[in-house]
Amino acid sequence: MKNTFFITTTLPYVNADPHIGHAVEFIRADSIARYQRATGREVFFNTGTGEHGVKVYRKALEAEKDPQSYADEYAERFKNFCAKLNISRDNFIRTTDENHVKAAQEFWRQCDKNGYIYKKAYSVKYCVGCELEKTDSELIDGKCPDHPNRELEIIEEENYFFKFSAFQEKLLNLYGKNPDFVLPESRMKEIRKFVENGLQDFSISRLKEKMPWGIPVPGDENQVMYVWFDALVNYISAVGWPDDADKFNKWWPAVQIAGKDNLRQQSAMWQAMLMSVNLPPSKKILINGFILLGGQKMSKSLGNTIDPMALAQKYGTDAVRYYLLRETSQFEDGDITIEKFETAYNANLVNGLGNLTSRIMKMAETYGVKPELPKQTKNLLGDFMENYKINEAIDGVWKEISETDKYIQDKKPFSLVKTDETEAKEIIGELVIKLWNIAVNLEIFLPETAEKIQKCVKENKMPETPLFPRI
Repeated sequence: MKNTFFITTTLPYVNADPHIGHAVEFIRADSIARYQRATGREVFFNTGTGEHGVKVYRKALEAEKDPQSYADEYAERFKNFCAKLNISRDNFIRTTDENHVKAAQEFWRQCDKNGYIYKKAYSVKYCVGCELEKTDSELIDGKCPDHPNRELEIIEEENYFFKFSAFQEKLLNLYGKNPDFVLPESRMKEIRKFVENGLQDFSISRLKEKMPWGIPVPGDENQVMYVWFDALVNYISAVGWPDDADKFNKWWPAVQIAGKDNLRQQSAMWQAMLMSVNLPPSKKILINGFILLGGQKMSKSLGNTIDPMALAQKYGTDAVRYYLLRETSQFEDGDITIEKFETAYNANLVNGLGNLTSRIMKMAETYGVKPELPKQTKNLLGDFMENYKINEAIDGVWKEISETDKYIQDKKPFSLVKTDETEAKEIIGELVIKLWNIAVNLEIFLPETAEKIQKCVKENKMPETPLFPRI
């Protein structure tokens, strides 16, 4: 079995600040990366920013900045976002990086050489929000269902096209041989049906005179690459393609994590693109649901958003990580409100983990109980993380927290110490080891909190301040 593991998020556009959807994608990817490292595998965790395309170009013009300066500013915001959420990334790629630009152009050349690029004049409806062409069957009341507040635009020009239609059978074969290539199963069925219904070639360039912000098309100074054809290549340019074959072969293929609005791009378009240049497909595609606010899709235009950075500032980074990892569904739409967040925070972090840590360490410190810690930690995660089931894995830790709390109530070492100090200390020692196991298993989810608990255990002291202050 290959002892390397490559995981990547999608690359958020730099047309707006990081939002809660980015947070959930980054944090879930981070928990998987941390788990893989904990098993002894060498991990490459990639994230970054997508910086080309009409959305970014127009935002830069609105801000009266040149696109590169605008992109530089927002790339820094996303780097700060990663730092604030304790994302253990190994790489931060930008699609304006010189090595990525060269890789995207070489990808184009090879795809063209293999006969999968041609030029034609066309007219199409286009959603700038998705940066995707839309057919009438995909629209609801003439609008893009994901961006109903945006007017569709009509593109009429001569562009280059990718022969997506040539890959229907190959994609279906890929899905047939790998029935869990896309998780969850419902998304696998959805993408299979999309491909079975027939594939339409899609435009992969734009006229430079209309939209100059993009990677130049090799051999045609009048065209720039379509943003998706450029950005998707980051997954291989990040690991050395095409210049460093050893690095590429060490890491590829990748596990990719994305939102459900990225299903088609990641699991069909990108896989066909890889096939067009004779590269292996991705390892697996994990598709998140959306995060809703009180049951409604968040929208800046509607004013119903929650800033994950503000949440982390007020409640702590690990509180945000906890809510998004455990209290929201991984594969279906999840929901957040401040009320729900605070309820979960008080019940499961303050009263649950925080209170358990204080109770056990107070007894251990008071009675001088410092057991020898086990070299082998009890696995509370089952096989769930191996199968990318994050909700179930973190539930395993909270099950142990609940059972340990019940063990204290049943054994009552705080009372027993008055009549049988020796047995009471044995029980307290068992509790300290249980707490240690909880902390070690929590490292992949709540790394700061896990470190604090382990420090308390090693020093045989209560936390100096509550792990999670009560709201």
